[in-house]
This record gives sequence, C-alpha cells and structure tokens, in this order.
Amino acid sequence: MRDSRIETMAVHAGERSPGPDNSVVFPIYQGTVFRSEPGESYHDIQYLRLNSTPSQAYLHDKLAALEGAEDAVATASGMAAVTTTLHALLKAGDHLLVGDVLYGGTHGFLTAHAERLGWTYTFVDPHDPASWAAARRPETKAFLVETITNPLMRVGALTEVVSFARAEGLVSVVDNTFASPVNFRPLAAGFDLVFHSATKYLNGHSDLVAGAVAGSAELVGRIRETLNIYGGSLDPHAGFLLARGLKTLALRVRAQNANAMALAEFLAGRDEVSVVNYPGLGDHPDHAHAKALLSGFGGMLSFRLAGGVPAAESFLSALRLPAVAPSLGGVESLVTRPALTSHAGMTPEARAAAGVHDDLIRLSCGIEHADDLIEDVSGALANR
Repeated sequence: MRDSRIETMAVHAGERSPGPDNSVVFPIYQGTVFRSEPGESYHDIQYLRLNSTPSQAYLHDKLAALEGAEDAVATASGMAAVTTTLHALLKAGDHLLVGDVLYGGTHGFLTAHAERLGWTYTFVDPHDPASWAAARRPETKAFLVETITNPLMRVGALTEVVSFARAEGLVSVVDNTFASPVNFRPLAAGFDLVFHSATKYLNGHSDLVAGAVAGSAELVGRIRETLNIYGGSLDPHAGFLLARGLKTLALRVRAQNANAMALAEFLAGRDEVSVVNYPGLGDHPDHAHAKALLSGFGGMLSFRLAGGVPAAESFLSALRLPAVAPSLGGVESLVTRPALTSHAGMTPEARAAAGVHDDLIRLSCGIEHADDLIEDVSGALANR
C-alpha cells in the first residue's frame, strides 16, 4: 500500500483481508485482556493499557501507513501524544529547542511542568535558522515545531529545522495536526517524529478525543513503553471511530482546503476585515515556502475585524452555519476567539507576544459548500 495514493491508502492501508470471521470492516475488540504466549515480554502482552490489543495494532498500522512510518501509536488525546513523546525523549537535565508559537496546551505544559521535571527549554523563532545555533546547548536533545501554527497559520523553515537537527544530533519532532498527512508528510521531509491531535482532522467528525505519534520503530517503541507506564492508551471504541474517520481523510481535507482558500480570498477583499492569516494568500509572509512545502494550505484561517472585540463578538453572534465552539478539523465549520479557548491558559502578555490578540477570530472550515459559507460570513459582516 505504500506506493498507493493517499486516497487509496486511507481506505485500505492497515486493513486485514479477510478480516476476522470474513469481516470487511475491522471489528471492535472491547476486551482488555488476552491469553499470553510463553516467553512474551511485558510490553508484548496483549493488554489494553499496553497498546497491544488487536484493535490497537490495526489502528497503529493504518496510522503508520498514512505517515509513511515504520511504526505508530495512538494515545488518549493530542496532549497525551506530545507529553508522552517529550517524556520518552528527555530526562532530567536535558534541554529542548521549541518553536516560539505553540498550541496553548503544549505551551502550558512546558511553562508549568518542565522545570519540576528537570527539563530546560528555549523558545526559538522557527523562521530564523541563523538564531538556532546560539540557543543549542550541549544538553539539547530535541527540536519541536509545528507545521502550521495555531492560530496565525505561520509555516516555519521546516526544511532547515530538519537539516539543523540532523547536523546537531537532535531528534526533530513536528506537530502536524493542522496540515494532516494529506497536506504534509513530515517523515518524508526528514523529520524523526510526527504527532497529531487526532481529535481534529484525522478523525474529522468531532466525536472523539485521541492523539497519534509516528516515526521509526525505535523511537515509537520508546514512546509506546513510556505511554504504557503513564497509562494514556486509547479506548477501543474511540480507536474504531478514528480508523473509520481516517478512511475519508483525503476527501475531507481537500474540501476543507478549498473552502478555506475561498473564504480567505473573500475576507481579504472586505473593508470590514483588517487582516487575514492564511498561507494560501499571496501576501502571507510564508506563502512562497509554504507553497513549496505543502500539498495544500489547510482548512484553518484567522482574521481580525475593524472594530476590535465588540465587532468580533457581534460577528460571531450573527453567524448561522459555523458553531461558536473550540476545537477544529471536523466536517462542520467552527469559529472561536483563541484568546478565550485554545490560548486562554497563556498570560495576556504571552498571548500578545505571540500575536494572539483578544479580537482574533479563528475559523475551521468544514465541508459545506463554499458559496453557502461565504454567504453566511458576508451576512454576519453586514450585521455585526
């Protein structure tokens, strides 16, 4: 399946043919315990917390195939994916290089917990490779960035991150949640590990919370053993829903890409809008290299309205189709103010430094018809 196109891989990769009892759809193995085989090591025992049951193995195979990885593991949330990965890579005394614009949960984890774990970290500008060497220390072990940052949709110098990490002997890690493997395949670009909040695009239906990590068998093996100890395993039923969602990933993401592009172009031409953040626009600061790196610019955009917070609140109240709600990546459009949701855990000063202004609006485009979304947004702008 690795030579197939992603639409075909999403449907068929990882499938058992024929499935148990000749099933076409792989069943849910709800059981937590299975018979042990003589000589099995602890981490090879089939047990739900050890991420080794038939349902989990099936899902891991599918995730690995979509990322072009040797191995993958699913976790109970996106935060479980990133925190377990960092716990597997870092020990007390180690140092991490990390992009200076992060998902609020990742930022909060580092700022609130790294010190007591004995880790140090340095925020670096992922667009400024010349600055990275000065931030690197003898105890630096990894370099963590995001493919498309939340909520300003910046795309860093990802090729340079890979080259720098490789030259310096660091493990390169990327959060590919906003891009999905449809728009960017980090392992093919040279990253060592890729993780996702699978709650978003990988699942795509706003009905489960999950995470995923993929990479080499050696690195994912370390992560899985750490996950086994911390207990952040994914429930079999949620895993079944995630595997089902993956089958339509390419179709959904391409529709979302197209809707986001149409809305970004529409908003960019409106007097009521002061700024639009979308890498598909020619005036976006990262457009040129994003175009070279990505197969699509994603389904996420953000913007600010003339009139500040009052205008933003009036706009949100006037929308008919997108629900005002956190999260993203589902088939339905969602809209939120990140200062109140994804980045609420940051201090006002940290948000301001990251460009996450109180009036910033983030829109996750679903798979509705683009004309209907534009009509709705246009009406909300007129009635704000």
